Amino acid sequence: TCSALLQGDDFSTRGLLKQMNVRVVCTTDDPLDELEFHQQIKDDHTFTVKVLPAFRPDKAMALEDLSLFNSWVDKLSIITDIDIATYDQLLDSLKDRHSYFHHMGCRLSDHGLEQPYADDYTNDEVAKILVKARTRRKLSLYEIAVFKSAMLYECAVMDHERGWTQQFHFGALRNTNSRAFKRLGPDTGYDSIGDFSIGKALARFLDRLESQEKLTKTILYNVNPNDNEMLATMIGNFQDGSIPGKMQFGSGWWYNDQKDGMEQQMNVLSNMGLLSCFVGMLTDSRSFLSYPRHEYFRRVLCNLFGNDIENGELPADYDLVGNTIQDICYHNAVAYFTIDPEGG
Repeated sequence: TCSALLQGDDFSTRGLLKQMNVRVVCTTDDPLDELEFHQQIKDDHTFTVKVLPAFRPDKAMALEDLSLFNSWVDKLSIITDIDIATYDQLLDSLKDRHSYFHHMGCRLSDHGLEQPYADDYTNDEVAKILVKARTRRKLSLYEIAVFKSAMLYECAVMDHERGWTQQFHFGALRNTNSRAFKRLGPDTGYDSIGDFSIGKALARFLDRLESQEKLTKTILYNVNPNDNEMLATMIGNFQDGSIPGKMQFGSGWWYNDQKDGMEQQMNVLSNMGLLSCFVGMLTDSRSFLSYPRHEYFRRVLCNLFGNDIENGELPADYDLVGNTIQDICYHNAVAYFTIDPEGG
């Protein structure tokens, strides 16, 4: 029975990861996380799957709720042993955690945003906004946007300096049901697709980094499929030839993480760019039970290529097509993320 199987080692969390042939797992982690379990897994030589952290600094720029923001900054101050009263001290604390995450094997960051932020600002202006936030004085929407613009830029520069990949998830309209939010809190099923305008600010953000030669490898994900073509063409503006597919249009995310959404994302990428450079599917649900979606993705991908061959749109060259599919499903990601799945 299922219950009996679940009692065995083959169907434990580790057993299932091995059955799915997983080589590397990157978790989603707040900069405050101690990562003690990552260290325990690293020290356990009986388990060969790498489990590495990913840096998610959303709370470092979440000025909408000053009580939560200041509570988070206070904890950051304690964990880094840096008194955070100024903007420079906040950046120093984040750099400290960024360095620690890198030491623990982290090579990716991730940002969950309604939209990109790329307002013009001066460091003096941002410093004054932080002082205002730390003294719990109400901020204007403009001040919040300026602060987010500065923090996103600084985080991107940190990633570039360490050779990380930065990821951005755009467009979710969160916590739409206020009564349910008060009762259950965030991330409980009351988020939907938003209709934010993201193109202009995204171009400004990426150009600000590229013009200073500080644009690292980047993956862009959208929850609103109306943004597919915009993102697929945006990445082409900032490819620099340093590596294949430095700028990536990420796989179908969240509500697009189904057959139609996957096909739309890959067809748009194929129409506007090079599907052969795509780094493929990600689990993205922070749950080890979601690995079957990789199998689902592979079936959708193979079906796309198979239909194109049957329709005469691709040559019936099974070595060429087979190698391309293997690259999308595995080899491209290995080359892109600078993480050796076999090494120590």
